[in-house]
Amino acid sequence: MRCFDDLFAISAERKGGADALEAQLTKPKSAAELAQIPEDRWLAQFTKGVFQAGFNWQVIENKWDGFEAAFHGFDVDRCAFMHDEDMDRLMSNTDIVRNGPKIRTVLENAHFIQSLREDGGAGKVLGGWASTDYVSQLEFMKKGGSRIGGATGQYALRFLGKDSFILSRDVVARLIAEGIIDKHPTSKGAMKKVQEAFNIWMDQSGRSLTEISRVLAMSL
Repeated sequence: MRCFDDLFAISAERKGGADALEAQLTKPKSAAELAQIPEDRWLAQFTKGVFQAGFNWQVIENKWDGFEAAFHGFDVDRCAFMHDEDMDRLMSNTDIVRNGPKIRTVLENAHFIQSLREDGGAGKVLGGWASTDYVSQLEFMKKGGSRIGGATGQYALRFLGKDSFILSRDVVARLIAEGIIDKHPTSKGAMKKVQEAFNIWMDQSGRSLTEISRVLAMSL
């Protein structure tokens, strides 16, 4: 496993130099900033991620105003109490993608977000999760939420500004090339190895998971 500086140099060479690479890196939001994100935006981003999974992302973007209207701005309490009549209404609403199992995740993830209130709310709990234990956050979201524990959750957290790595094809290929894993990580043991590698690179560089993940992705 190479040190972060070596990986940064590889990516910089591919992207036209260190300055050009730095221009493509973004820093995550602080825990304080994430704590201020309202519940409805967490639910909205989770929902967008769920519907984009395995589907054309641009189609969902084009219909997003319809989603916002159909789910009442993703008001968590209102979505948590959807009943059969609401489901029937949504399944006939051409302003959204009418996928029953994915629509139901709005209800289920609203319940998940409600359950975080006693610990300070989604912004505090999910936004304040330690980067050095990011894989545990994904596992927590997998167990408590609906369809937000894998890649969908990783992208949702990234778009919300949470410090995160995304196990994209290129990132996984770099992790394999560095001998950290031998295939896309699915087991807890493999995810632990990934976290340990990112923690080492964070210590070496003083950079965030988000920045390191982007550097790995651009190294191939």
